[in-house]
Amino acid sequence: MSATYPAGEGELPGRIMSGEMAEQPAMLRGILDDGAPAIRAVAAEIAARKPRFVLLTARGTSDNAALYAKYLIEITLGLPCGLASMSTTTAYGAKPDLRDVLVITVSQSGGSPDLVASTRAAREAGAVTLAVTNNPDSPLAAVSEYHIDILAGPEKALPATKTYTASLLSLYLFVEGLRGGDGAAAAILPELAEAVLARKDEVKALASRYRFAERMVITSRGYGYPTAKEAALKLMETSYIPALSYSGADLLHGPLAMVDNISPVIAVVTDGRGGEALQPVLDRLRGRGADLFVVGPKAQVQAASAGFVLPTAGVAEEVQPILEILPLQMLAYEVTIARGQDPDAPRALAKVTETH
Repeated sequence: MSATYPAGEGELPGRIMSGEMAEQPAMLRGILDDGAPAIRAVAAEIAARKPRFVLLTARGTSDNAALYAKYLIEITLGLPCGLASMSTTTAYGAKPDLRDVLVITVSQSGGSPDLVASTRAAREAGAVTLAVTNNPDSPLAAVSEYHIDILAGPEKALPATKTYTASLLSLYLFVEGLRGGDGAAAAILPELAEAVLARKDEVKALASRYRFAERMVITSRGYGYPTAKEAALKLMETSYIPALSYSGADLLHGPLAMVDNISPVIAVVTDGRGGEALQPVLDRLRGRGADLFVVGPKAQVQAASAGFVLPTAGVAEEVQPILEILPLQMLAYEVTIARGQDPDAPRALAKVTETH
């Protein structure tokens, strides 16, 4: 059974992005059925080498997937984990000692020169290098010691949708493999993703609230924070609405002052400890009369101005981000269409961004 979020007809704007969003349930099934054994094998080899530290390297959407992996690694493995600054090696020529360090580079295309150069430098510095890409024949895969294919299939729309969720699931299965887990918590995701994507009309109605928004603030904590960052990126690159993403904790340290009853605030409320940590922020936002849109459990949505109820009952907190981003992808799509723009082809962007 396929997702009921349909692709457009003919040459309608957004038809490619719409179709690729609809592929996500089947794609998630494919990773679980066909990709998981290879991911477990790579994880077992790397686990045997006992890395003492993890560095994550990525750009754009993949950077948000890497941030998700950072939470997974620190929480479930207890390993220190950081996001690499590529320019330290590519621009400044730094030569860090990376012996016994696992460097994971996440990239949809595997083609950006700075990702390739920094990964090559990491390997020369003694790191165990792993590329996580949608292209096993890419330059990045070639310079890395290990590779995970996220099996998303060709992605033609400029805004990444299915490669993002494919990266999240692949990284989750990899981290589970590092600790000897079976990743069983992910088994329910394809079915739930299908149910979420079927609620197109609900999201379309919500999007009408934000058609004329001049800016948005998106916030979360814990596992939901990468979702907030990715949602902001999707809104900015498709609808051109300035969307500012903050950890709920950071929002209270100054940016809360810009929140009023005009600019919408989207809160991603993970059902678990991250959502509990966000609760004081939600209380402060309501106290300021914010137009609060919540993606999360029913009780949280009912206490907000508007929202989208996620089917989180019985879903492990660490895999909820794979569901959380789906209504926000749809929201970015619907707001963009309502504003008379084409989400398939944002201005000034290319599918492969060649940074150096």
